[in-house]
Amino acid sequence: MKKFFTLILSTMVVTAFAQGITTPRTPSPAATVSQTIGISTVEVSYSRPAVNGREIWGKLVPYGYQPPGFISTHPAPWRAGANENTVLTLSHEAKIQGQTVPAGSYGLFFVINEDNSGEVVLSKDYKAWGNYWYDPARDQMRAPITIRDHEMTERLTYEFINLDKTSAELVLNWEKKQFPIKIEFAVDDIVMANAREELSNIQGFNWQGWASAANYALNSKTNLEEALQWSDRAVTMNRNFTTLFTKAGILEALGRKDEVGKLREEALAMATEGELNNYGYQLLNQGNIDEAIRIFTLNTQRNPRSANVWDSLGEAYAIKGDEKNAVKNFKKALTMNPPENVRANSEKYLRQYGAL
Repeated sequence: MKKFFTLILSTMVVTAFAQGITTPRTPSPAATVSQTIGISTVEVSYSRPAVNGREIWGKLVPYGYQPPGFISTHPAPWRAGANENTVLTLSHEAKIQGQTVPAGSYGLFFVINEDNSGEVVLSKDYKAWGNYWYDPARDQMRAPITIRDHEMTERLTYEFINLDKTSAELVLNWEKKQFPIKIEFAVDDIVMANAREELSNIQGFNWQGWASAANYALNSKTNLEEALQWSDRAVTMNRNFTTLFTKAGILEALGRKDEVGKLREEALAMATEGELNNYGYQLLNQGNIDEAIRIFTLNTQRNPRSANVWDSLGEAYAIKGDEKNAVKNFKKALTMNPPENVRANSEKYLRQYGAL
């Protein structure tokens, strides 16, 4: 019995040693970088080797497709990092270097050639270890890239640059090279599909959900007929400045202008001070200065004790180039013990005019 117990104990000890403990990963620590584009995310998980005085291109990282080592004799691309596969994960379908790639996780590989041409490769075998078991039949995509010269980067780094509404460049920087790939999402289509899903859930029980979906479609000039249905639902649930203004904007975008003026005037009649002020600045941003002045003037009539509305009216006149009325309204704002930010804005303009 004692021998049997000793055997069990020995087996447990061996098993424990076989599993090992969690220790720091050296010399290539693990890292993760992610970026949101629209409402989609791109994430890269990788390990970060250092240059450490080594010759990288054509030596440590071979040119072209080369066998990775003793385990495999099949030509393979570079695993774009160290240790396990570098893994690229997309939350939604995307275009990478112009090619459509479904949502999911992929092994990310690169190829570099002596002339700085190269390729990006995405493999469905993202759980494999590096490129030792690379199989070209499992490629999701391959696409050419142009590798750039770059400032010295000691430790391999991924980052996102050149972001806009629908795209970004994911770049790998190491030594004096940069490997770029462009990632694009059909943001408006993704947002609209997500809106339909959310509006069938808890968001559909309040007017704000329908109004925000309709407003996004209006601002993006997409799915306007559907957006009109959403705005109608929002108006039915709560007839207020936001819902009426959004509906008016959609009707105008659809070329159905008969109701627009009436809806906007109804909305303005129930607008708060903040809503009027925000609308006035929207008009200024659109270059519609006279209408902005009308809205700011309306706000001063409704809220004559608010320093902020007089300051805003002064700003509209200043943009128009009407110094006399600008100075008059800025001075009016300063007589009302304004908040510090309002005081600073009025005083700034008055100094410019030499009126302070």
